[in-house]
Amino acid sequence: MADARRKTVVLISGRGSNLAALIGAARGLDYPAEIVLVVSDDPEAGGLDHAREAGVPFLIIDRKGYVSKLEFEIALDDAMHMAGADLVCLAGFMRLLSEEFVNAWRDRMLNIHPSLLPLFPGLNTHERALSAGMRLHGATVHFVRPEMDSGPIVAQGAVPVLAGDTAATLAARVLTVEHRLYPLALKLVASGRARAVGDRVVLNREEPAGPGAALLSPSD
Repeated sequence: MADARRKTVVLISGRGSNLAALIGAARGLDYPAEIVLVVSDDPEAGGLDHAREAGVPFLIIDRKGYVSKLEFEIALDDAMHMAGADLVCLAGFMRLLSEEFVNAWRDRMLNIHPSLLPLFPGLNTHERALSAGMRLHGATVHFVRPEMDSGPIVAQGAVPVLAGDTAATLAARVLTVEHRLYPLALKLVASGRARAVGDRVVLNREEPAGPGAALLSPSD
């Protein structure tokens, strides 16, 4: 398995808790992905500490250091290619990428979003779920497409919305699921068990499907 592991670059902007979950999963010798590089667009991102502690190479590509979005994306693309990236995981990466960049990494780039897409794309998802009176909320891992928070869904995790929930308590419950969901989704994609076909994800049914491309509950 070691020789077959898919080289994965993780892009972050903040605290990197999902990065830590991915690094932890990739420590498993039978895990099909290897985190070969962490890139942050913010030199102060707390997630860089996770890379340092794990001994994972990291790079800071500060958007403020580039005259244009195009130059920033060229530097980012170069770094990913230099690392030999097979797959890319956006883990709290707070930059909207251009259509050209996304299409260049089509079906090789994943993102995690704190809602059950297609509900509540964009920001403030927990507040919006509460305002809408949702009984279920959660997180989604999907292949990235040029439109924000869109693309074929690999896996989703659901949590109940409880009486008395605030945005903060709901966010904490969703984050717990995110930390299991993202490693699962990357495993499915890196192993070849999940692949994008058009607007949907197709699972290889030769093995038990597990919870991928379905709902992962807090008890799973």
